Amino acid sequence: MIISRTPFRVSLAGGGSDFAEYYRQRPGNVVTAAIDYYMYVTINRRFDDSIRVSYTRTEIVDRVEDLQHDLIRECMKLTGLTSGLEITTIADLPAGIGLGSSSTLTVGLLNALFAMKQEWRSPAELARQACEIEIDILRKPIGKQDQYIAAFGGLQDIRFRSDDSVSVHPVICSPDLREQLVDRLLLFYTGVTREAGSILCEARKRLQASPDNLAVVGGLVDIASRVRRAILSGRIDCVGDLLDRGWRLKKQMASNVSNGHFDAIYTAALEAGAVGGKIAGAGGGGCLLLFVPRERHDAVRAVMSAAGLREIPFAIEPEGSRIIHFSEDRHSPVGRTAKAQRTANAGIAGRTGGKRRAVAISARPQQAS
Repeated sequence: MIISRTPFRVSLAGGGSDFAEYYRQRPGNVVTAAIDYYMYVTINRRFDDSIRVSYTRTEIVDRVEDLQHDLIRECMKLTGLTSGLEITTIADLPAGIGLGSSSTLTVGLLNALFAMKQEWRSPAELARQACEIEIDILRKPIGKQDQYIAAFGGLQDIRFRSDDSVSVHPVICSPDLREQLVDRLLLFYTGVTREAGSILCEARKRLQASPDNLAVVGGLVDIASRVRRAILSGRIDCVGDLLDRGWRLKKQMASNVSNGHFDAIYTAALEAGAVGGKIAGAGGGGCLLLFVPRERHDAVRAVMSAAGLREIPFAIEPEGSRIIHFSEDRHSPVGRTAKAQRTANAGIAGRTGGKRRAVAISARPQQAS
């Protein structure tokens, strides 16, 4: 049995510049953070060759091609594990709230499937293959930031280049500065889930249609750079105003990024003491991220509670997707080989006075940090 754990994320700035329509013309840049809420993927061998998949519904099929869950189907096909598996997904947070759940699942499932094969993949490889599945194969209208932050974890400055390459740079700051940043960020669930596809489709079409829309995203890239510099230089209080500027630009990317209801909630938060904020993810619902000085926390929380929003307390998760449980299937060829190797090692150890001359097969792949 394999269990992977992969973090959700909160994006601070630069969203939209991870679309190919943008970064193939100008360099893209986002600042984003993994948070301590997770997607768990469990994989176990089945007695027969059928496939059982359990998420919000349960599927039992004889052929991988018959799976309705497109992400699970394509992950299995990419890794070559296409029969005899039971896959279960469990998440700390619901889907459709702007915290990257789809890519979190894709990265975590790939990590678990490769672990089932006793193969290790680097965070960069997991992210690249997740992008291949979601963007190239399934043609989802999304960008690349979610896959990379899910794979790498931490607080990252991610850059996208015209040749489709991606570089990930940790925003290295003292524990005190990181604590100051998180202490000023409050996350609230609006109670509205949404399908991001329509919002993202419109945003991508606008990028193709007009240079003015490229300039809007260029402004978001500039804000991402400013957010990174503010954190690195210890000017944490500047981040709030930058989030506010970014949100006002982001609303120009598509007609349904926000609406009158969310605008009223955001205005109420500002009046209660928030300095800035944004709807997480594509917009249109989900979660509201606010930058709030500590002395105004109670006032903002009271206003958000009165509006029916639920707080999601969080911290930055320093690790990306990792395998948290690995137990060998004793009846599989790999399991039988490992068992035979251990038996042979024990015999060698007995014949050499306890000094083992052979190395057992590793039971747990190590994830890069």
